[in-house]
Amino acid sequence: MALSGEPRNREELIEELRSAKANGLLAADTLAMIEGAINVSDLTVADVMVPRAQMVAIDIEAPYSDVVRTAIDSGHSRFPVHGEDRDEILGILLAKDLLKVAIGEKPPASIRELLRPAVLIPESKRLNVLLKEFRLSRNHMAIVVDEYGGVAGLITIEDVLEQIVGEIDDEYDDAPGETKMIQAQADGRYVVDALTPIADFNQRFGADFDDDEYDTLGGMLAVAIGHLPETGEEISIGRFDFRIARADARRVHAVHVTVRGDA
Repeated sequence: MALSGEPRNREELIEELRSAKANGLLAADTLAMIEGAINVSDLTVADVMVPRAQMVAIDIEAPYSDVVRTAIDSGHSRFPVHGEDRDEILGILLAKDLLKVAIGEKPPASIRELLRPAVLIPESKRLNVLLKEFRLSRNHMAIVVDEYGGVAGLITIEDVLEQIVGEIDDEYDDAPGETKMIQAQADGRYVVDALTPIADFNQRFGADFDDDEYDTLGGMLAVAIGHLPETGEEISIGRFDFRIARADARRVHAVHVTVRGDA
């Protein structure tokens, strides 16, 4: 079927597609994916990458047992490995390579033996170009470097695909609307979604955390701890005790909060 007119630009093309959806010729999720695919060419790596502060990276000198524990706790499959300088990325460690070693007779003398080459890309690279490179090279992760050659973050093929098909959840992710942002527990603690806006947290608990510098509770805790917090990490700020209840290689998901002095 021909479109009702010749689209002269992207906006007109999208309008035609929306008309097709309104007429029942396209499903809503199909339209969303088409729009996502069109918009990907306008995005750069810097728009969607996992920033450096939220990366889970492994020190090349870390004991093998610590490396395994990091892989298990994070639940992810690929990890940047750095030298003494965190900007010195030596390679990428795959969890499946650790698994192969685990069923062998003994661990390697150094995880250096298990490293795969790291792909370095600039922040300015277009997402559509990166997606093509991911497909051709079969790489699933790239390290993003800034204009000075320092590590700015990382990006995976999943990050790019989510711009087209929407959020890709696994079986451990909560369904939208399944939980409230702040939930009181029987033991007096609270389970708080890490995406809770600081302003909402302040209002609920009578706190005065800076909501100009931080947008969410998870962002504030990442800065306070100095790195992307891992599950089980704890920190006290003022009259609040925070314990990371759930986190992965991208962000903190949930936090246990105890308010000292609460009745």
